[in-house]
Amino acid sequence: MTTEANASTTRPLYGCMGLGGTWGPEPYGAAEIEAAEAAITAALEIGITTFDHADIYRHGKSEAVFGELLARDPGLRRRITLQTKCGIRLADGERPGIYDLRGKTILRRVEESLTRLRTDVIDVLLLHRPDPLADPDDIAEALTALHAQGLVRRFGVSNMGAAQIAALQSRLRLPLVANQLEMSLHRRDWVEASVLLNTSAGAANGFPFGTLEYCRDHGVQLQAWGALAQGRFTGLQESPQERATADLVAALAAGKQVTPETVLLWWLQRHPARIAPVIGTADPGRIRACRQAVDQPPGLDHEEWYALWLTARGTPLP
Repeated sequence: MTTEANASTTRPLYGCMGLGGTWGPEPYGAAEIEAAEAAITAALEIGITTFDHADIYRHGKSEAVFGELLARDPGLRRRITLQTKCGIRLADGERPGIYDLRGKTILRRVEESLTRLRTDVIDVLLLHRPDPLADPDDIAEALTALHAQGLVRRFGVSNMGAAQIAALQSRLRLPLVANQLEMSLHRRDWVEASVLLNTSAGAANGFPFGTLEYCRDHGVQLQAWGALAQGRFTGLQESPQERATADLVAALAAGKQVTPETVLLWWLQRHPARIAPVIGTADPGRIRACRQAVDQPPGLDHEEWYALWLTARGTPLP
C-alpha cells in the first residue's frame, strides 16, 4: 500500500496549536495575527512547508489567524501543505467535551475549517481521536464524499492504534497517509512497547504494540506531536533524571555543533519508523533552533541514541 503520495518522511511539520491567542472566548486581534506571522515566517525560513492545525485549537482561532495570513499572501497557499483535524468537541459550560466522528459532523467541521482557513481545499484531514460510537462505514462514506467533492485531498488519523487504522482502512479505497501520536524523549511508551513484550512492565505500558510496525509497513507517516517534550530537556527540568537527560542533550549538541532542540528531534527521526516531528512552539527563536533537523539527516549514532533513551529512562533495559 506504500505509494508516492504517502511515502514516509522525517521532515518536521509546524504545529499551529499555539497561534491565535487564548483558549477562551476572547477574539483575536492584530497582536495575535502578528505573532502568528512571526512563527509561520520562522518555520518557512528553516524549510518547513507543512502546517498542522485542528478545528479545536484556540477554539478555531488558530485556523482563523492562519487564514488571515493566507488572505494577505495568496501565493503562500501554493507553497505549503495544509493539514487539519476534526473529531473532538470541546467542553462548553456544563456540557462536557466528547469525541464525535459521525459522518455528518465530519462534513460540517470540514466546511467550517475551510471557511476559517480561507482555502478551497485541505491537503490532509486527520481524525483527531477515536470515537467509540463511530461507525467506520459512516466515516468512510463521509471521507469519500469529501474527496469526491475536491474538498480534501488525503486523509489520516491521530492518536490511533494499528487495529483502529486497519478497521477504517478496510472500508476506504483511499489510503490513510498519517497517524499523529505523542512521541518524544519524554513520552516514550511507543518505543518502550518494543522491548517490554513478555515482561511484567509491558502489561502496564498501554501503547498498542504493533502500531509503529503497521504504519511503517503500510506507508502511514508517523507524526510526533509534543516532539520537543514541552521544554523538559531544554530549560524546564523538573527532576534529577530530567536534568541528567538535559545535560546529555546539551553535551551532544555542543559536540555536534547543533542546538539541543535538534538533538531531541534527531532522536525521533533516527528511529527506523521514520518519524516526522511536529514542532509546536510559537517562539520564532525556538522554531529557528530546529533548522538542522529540517535540512540535515539525523546525526546520532547507535550508541548515542541509546544513551539518550537510557538516561531519560533512568533504569536499565529488561
